[in-house]
Amino acid sequence: MAAKNVEGLDVTSKTTLSEYASMLKSGGFQASELGRAVDVVRAMKKDKAYTFLAFTSNMVSGGLRELFAELCRRKFCDVVVTGVGSVEEDVMKISKPFLLGTFNEDDKALHNKGVNRIGNVLVPNDRYVMLEKLDTEFYSMLFERKKERRPNGKYRAVVSPSELVYDYGKFISEKFKGQKALERSWVYWAYRNNIKVVLPAPTDGAMGMHLAFFRQDYDLVVDAAGDMRAIGTEVGFAKKTGAIILGGGFAKHHTIGLNIMRGGLDYAVYVSTGTQYDGSMTGARTNEAVSWGKISGKAKSAYVEGDATVLFPIIVSPFL
Repeated sequence: MAAKNVEGLDVTSKTTLSEYASMLKSGGFQASELGRAVDVVRAMKKDKAYTFLAFTSNMVSGGLRELFAELCRRKFCDVVVTGVGSVEEDVMKISKPFLLGTFNEDDKALHNKGVNRIGNVLVPNDRYVMLEKLDTEFYSMLFERKKERRPNGKYRAVVSPSELVYDYGKFISEKFKGQKALERSWVYWAYRNNIKVVLPAPTDGAMGMHLAFFRQDYDLVVDAAGDMRAIGTEVGFAKKTGAIILGGGFAKHHTIGLNIMRGGLDYAVYVSTGTQYDGSMTGARTNEAVSWGKISGKAKSAYVEGDATVLFPIIVSPFL
């Protein structure tokens, strides 16, 4: 094999993030894999690949929300695949921020104070009270707009997850019109630029609970499979497809699964702290997906082990 020299990282106080990203390939260990991830994304964008951005909801709980908003503003991706928590937490943050705590909080004390913990991020209950009011208003509006009379004379409204998020984006754009905080919302920018948002598990969050409450009186149905045909058709006709996948779970699996009928992704970047040795999707490497035909055997790929809240800004810095 043709081996290259390991080179030290020449970093100073004047080094930009994108310059740092370009140095990493020769650094060895995860620095090299991170540098490779930048190259894969560069090739993906140069090839104008149909691009998926997949991430778990906790990414929005933390500090990546605003970066996702900027990427959606720039039309960096064609599709977002995530959890419904990414939507609801984005919307909550328009009105009130989340709080920074520690990983060693007294959780019993937090519970008694009405505060919820996500790692070292704290979310007081009043954010969810506000969300429930918004969701109820939104679902009522959505039902009235989408309802159709059934043969039994009753009304039903059926929407796909992407329709749900698009309409929520429109709803918040009107609800928070003129507020500067709105422009830090990734849901808002996905709506503005008509970027499809796929929620494989649309009831897995507070919005799902609020929908269940709403359905006690109104037949509003979110069809979880409603986007698969449309996205599958777009993927099938795409010359190339690529994905940046942060974390794991159903967002990761749904993204690569949507590409199986075309012979797999042509470009793939995974960022995760998961281990592959328990057989989980979260820790599965890109080469495992090749065995399923979810990533092409000829694909350019990278697997970066680490925290996406630290690594993802480095990966996309050259493209901002």
